Amino acid sequence: MEFRGKLSIWRRIVRAFEAFDSWTAFSLNESGRKLSDAYSRYSEVLERLQVRGVKRVGVELLDEALTLGVGGLLVMLALALPAFREVGGDDWMKKQDLAVTFLDRYGAEIGRRGIRHDDSVSLDEFPDHFIKAVIATEDRRFYDHFGIDVIGTLRAVTVNARASGVVQGGSSLTQQLAKNLFLSNERSLERKIKEAFLALWLEAHLTKNQILKLYLDRAYMGGGSFGAQAAAEFYFGKSIKDVSLAEAAMLAGLFKAPSKYAPHNNLPAARARAADVLSNMVDAGFLTEGQVYAARRNPATPVDRKRELSPDYYLDWAFNEVKRLADEGKLGSDRVLTVRTAADVSIQKQADTAVESMLRQYGETYEAKQAATVVMDPDGAVRAMVGGRDYGASQFNRATDALRQPGSSFKPFVYTTALLTGKFKPTTTVVDRPVCIGNWCPNNYGRSYAGAMPLAVALAKSINTIPVQLATAIGGDNNKAGRARIVEICHLMGLTTPLTDTVSLPIGAAEVTVMDMTAGYAVFANGGKKADPYAAVEIRNSHGDVIYRHDRDQPPAKQIINANVIADMNSMLVKVVEEGTGKKAMIPGVRVAGKTGTTNAYRDAWFVGFTGNLVAAIWMGNDDYQSTNKMTGGSLPAMTWHEMMAPAHQSVELKPIPGIPPVNEPKGQAVASNGGGKGFEVMNGPQRPAVLNARSLEAVGGIETLFKSVSARRGADRAALLETSSAPAAEPARSGGGRIAIP
Repeated sequence: MEFRGKLSIWRRIVRAFEAFDSWTAFSLNESGRKLSDAYSRYSEVLERLQVRGVKRVGVELLDEALTLGVGGLLVMLALALPAFREVGGDDWMKKQDLAVTFLDRYGAEIGRRGIRHDDSVSLDEFPDHFIKAVIATEDRRFYDHFGIDVIGTLRAVTVNARASGVVQGGSSLTQQLAKNLFLSNERSLERKIKEAFLALWLEAHLTKNQILKLYLDRAYMGGGSFGAQAAAEFYFGKSIKDVSLAEAAMLAGLFKAPSKYAPHNNLPAARARAADVLSNMVDAGFLTEGQVYAARRNPATPVDRKRELSPDYYLDWAFNEVKRLADEGKLGSDRVLTVRTAADVSIQKQADTAVESMLRQYGETYEAKQAATVVMDPDGAVRAMVGGRDYGASQFNRATDALRQPGSSFKPFVYTTALLTGKFKPTTTVVDRPVCIGNWCPNNYGRSYAGAMPLAVALAKSINTIPVQLATAIGGDNNKAGRARIVEICHLMGLTTPLTDTVSLPIGAAEVTVMDMTAGYAVFANGGKKADPYAAVEIRNSHGDVIYRHDRDQPPAKQIINANVIADMNSMLVKVVEEGTGKKAMIPGVRVAGKTGTTNAYRDAWFVGFTGNLVAAIWMGNDDYQSTNKMTGGSLPAMTWHEMMAPAHQSVELKPIPGIPPVNEPKGQAVASNGGGKGFEVMNGPQRPAVLNARSLEAVGGIETLFKSVSARRGADRAALLETSSAPAAEPARSGGGRIAIP
């Protein structure tokens, strides 16, 4: 009975599942039938609406156009929203950049950076011929279009397509204003779309005359000048109200390419462009050929804006520092500033003269074309900077922006890290012997080894295997850990560039800047304190109020390296100059410490040195990384370092290098020239009265440099032998930049 009961329950369950399955199948079938009927009715309706023949083509085209149009509008809207955010707020017309006047350490003006902007002239005061010159050249339909010149754009597209390149621009004057006010000069489709939307926005919010006035006041016109009034003052020394037709044509020609057509840079190009502007005025019907005849025959002549000394590389770097301080909110809201810098015109002049003179004399022999140097006080105040031979030819600052391998001039950082472990002293015996890290085996010049020697001698002779052994010892028999500690100390001492960790890092394979090397060696010169490079000593606003002072607003320098370690390092670095590879940098009567550096295939040559008064690093080589003709750090760089530093120690109170006694020489000892001949008098004691003023001293120094060429050339080869005798013949070790370096 119990079994039959269980069977009955099971049958009821099975029947229930069968019933559910039957209902599900019926429901799905019925739903499918109804959907099929509905689709058939829908198809019948569409069949009655369907068009054929020519009508069908039109409908299809309209459908595609609507689809693409909606998609395009969505994309355009997505791009327009970021553009409209640029005009948020009520102060968009008040935006302006910094305008900075730079003074040297003594308060004399040395240059300006930033904008020259003057919008004080109303539109009705602008000369009629200047307005016509601008309209005829930049946008002849300015008063007719709605912000975008469709005809001009189509014409430009056609001309550029025929020329297979950008020959003619299609932007309206309003579009150009939108770019100047809100956008960058980036050439991209996104920027052009933003520019178009912003042009429509400007046309909706401003009158045509307001747009024209803004354009004439805000456009960049070269020479640091923004706006026609500032440009007229800069180029012609007069107000825009007083410019002649020829001058107006030259100014109107600047809008297209201010750097290319700036008359103080390229007068022939500026005059040719002005002639084109005059032709545009005739073509537009604003003037006749007879009316522009006199302007063609007598083109405009700008005022002479050349100066005897313009430390342009220094000013560019100093301007970036001021902009950084402004961005950090340390200078308030005033944008017109006067900055007293640490620049020393006398040292700058000597640095410029030394670099150019030495490269002119020996550059062809050594096959070296470029150089860069930084001179600073031990606390980081930058006195002078040379970023290249010719600022006019290249504004790229090789002193602050170029990354080059330092070679053996990097070794003092390795030695400092080793001394910090407490395992080494300058007298510690080390052994120059074969060393390998993996399959990399550094060697000295000639693949020979000198055996046991004191650590100080190893640095003076620039032995290659010793820094590699030191890295291993620093890391507790782990070379990689030792290299990591070396990188840490380098960054602590002021090297800001990322140092690629390779096995050849201890012998100078990582890339650095001249500025970083100068700052790093300043730690040795000041007794172990961090020396952050700076230019701005004091900054005043437009009212003459002091708003920033370096000694007041920057934290005091931190002691980062023990003074005893610095003293030991300085004793070794002095030996490098007096007994090792850096002899050509010696200044008799002045203690000099430093280190030479030469990289693989003689691509880079360095000398980084210091006295108790100044620190300077100099690099020489080629921009394209071509090898020099066996130029070493102990040859031309050390000689050039001497030529710019010896006069800098004239008539100054000599300060001792930390931990090093001063040179013990009688008063009035002559400072011998690097190449022989008459030198500069230096007193190791109380400052003597100056016989010549600063300008006369610079002139005498320049004349002396010319007379020393013969004897200096004779000593050049001997200097090369000193350096190459210790230059390694290491196995190639590639740095992070893909270039190969040996010290």
